[in-house]
Amino acid sequence: MTTETSEEGTALATLEANITKIEDLSQRLITAFSSKRSVPPALQGPSQELYMKAASAYMVEMMQNPAKLLEHQVGYWGKTLKHYVEAQQVLASGKLAAPEDPTPTDRRFNSPLWEQHPYFNFIKQQYMLNVEAIEQAIEGIEGLDPKEKRRLDYFSRQIVDMFSPANFLGTNPEALARAVETDGESLVRGLENLVADLERNDGELIVTLADREAFKVGENLATTPGEVVYRNHLFELIQYAPTTEKVHQTPLMIFPPWINKFYILDLKEKNSLIKWILDQGHTLFVVSWVNPDATYRDVGLGDYIEEGYLAAIREVKAICGTKKVNAVGYCIAGTTLSMALGVMKRRKDTSVNSATFFTTLTDFSDQGEVGVFLDDDFVDGIEAEVTREGILDSFYMSRTFSFLRSNDLIYGPAIKSYMMGEAPPAFDLLYWNGDGTNLPAKMAVEYLRGLCQNDRLATTGFEVAGETVQLSDVTVPVCAVACETDHIAAWKSSYRGVQKMGARDKTFILSESGHIAGIVNPPSKMKYGHYTNPDLSLSPEDWQAGAEKHAGSWWQRWNDWLAPMSGKMIPARTPGDADHPPIAPAPGTYVVASPAA
Repeated sequence: MTTETSEEGTALATLEANITKIEDLSQRLITAFSSKRSVPPALQGPSQELYMKAASAYMVEMMQNPAKLLEHQVGYWGKTLKHYVEAQQVLASGKLAAPEDPTPTDRRFNSPLWEQHPYFNFIKQQYMLNVEAIEQAIEGIEGLDPKEKRRLDYFSRQIVDMFSPANFLGTNPEALARAVETDGESLVRGLENLVADLERNDGELIVTLADREAFKVGENLATTPGEVVYRNHLFELIQYAPTTEKVHQTPLMIFPPWINKFYILDLKEKNSLIKWILDQGHTLFVVSWVNPDATYRDVGLGDYIEEGYLAAIREVKAICGTKKVNAVGYCIAGTTLSMALGVMKRRKDTSVNSATFFTTLTDFSDQGEVGVFLDDDFVDGIEAEVTREGILDSFYMSRTFSFLRSNDLIYGPAIKSYMMGEAPPAFDLLYWNGDGTNLPAKMAVEYLRGLCQNDRLATTGFEVAGETVQLSDVTVPVCAVACETDHIAAWKSSYRGVQKMGARDKTFILSESGHIAGIVNPPSKMKYGHYTNPDLSLSPEDWQAGAEKHAGSWWQRWNDWLAPMSGKMIPARTPGDADHPPIAPAPGTYVVASPAA
């Protein structure tokens, strides 16, 4: 037997073994799909009314201005025919090559085969022409409300992105080449990844973004030393061990969002904001929220303020023996901090010395990209779902935010995992991104209706904890940090909210990058810069135009603002006191427990 024959036999045996594996995996696939959760139609996409309005507007345009539509159609078909002819001419000349490709650069098509191979380049170019035609058609529709048109543009883009040829095995040259190179092994691994994801998520297709075995909270994530010094049904209070001999007298406390887990601020020592704050000489407390189950259905924003914010502030003052604290709120926790400050203002409670807001929306007049999910069709569906279940399952939150960046967080990872057969990367940020939390039913509806839809905090006033509060009630010194490309909390809306606060001392910092990377931006990396402008009377556009750009992280600039408000230096405090003995080491139990620990 020749070596060549032996190699052919081995390859054939490998292929047959892979086919057998595929048959077994296919059975598991069917079983996984059979257990798929029932997702209400109202949470699957926008109502048909949106598309009916678009279709009606298009028909009206067709009747009133047929020349405009004919021009659009003739232009599209002309480009398509020209593309086809050019491809045929290259092949007719005897070259197995693609014609000139004028389409814009798109990282979904990075493989040289998309540019060089005539078949794949033809598919790619035609797809890009189709995308251009759809975008122009939507842009040309008149008679739609601007908000409806923005939603139509967004959801149409979702459909267009889903049908990218890169997302299908038969039209993805990289995936096909990998399958040939591995004798089908990549497809088997991909199918194994697919089945595992379906089985892990009760039949729902959620792409695993990071290696779940590579990280463990408390071992290689969230490792900054500290102790849980207080616990109630809503949160654990963590006091971190000091890293300096002396600390500022006024303690600092961070309220992270309860739609995520707090350890985004303490992933690793090199990028831990928590560790960095300690190194600047602050006594630091962090709230770790419970992950609620259905028994929390009646917990509302008032409960988060009374039994969360005010309780935590009370305990921190008692532990440190101070009359005041400095407070930080991140994302929705910043929104709620502003309401808590309003409640405290009404009650003449002066416990908060200063407030810092990270990527916080308090003015919802412009909801940014996430606003496409905040119309009644979705919110009605969410209200019905939480009324039935008692919680808004983390699945819905995760899916919503993923679709705001679908090519990066859905289709791209799916291609690598399911078509290329690659294992998920050991990436701490993506691991955290997949470690979601539930929301109590009452709180979710209050937030969506009263704040996101009706914008009461920035306008007529929001009723919470027995008080009616407005942004003008925030009168303590304020520092707000927003992020330039934030797709969740648009920076211009964040800026407008700060403008409406009643504080005389207001600082606004605009960080480069997005909702997470713009905040978790340690000075040592010198990665993203930031902008400052002391004149907050300007429009967001004029503020940015006149802002001074600074290289590197905003962290030190924030501490330069915070330190003078933090009192004199005193000997460092160890976690807890006689009335608050350590309960558990940081990062505590709530952050790693199943819902409703």
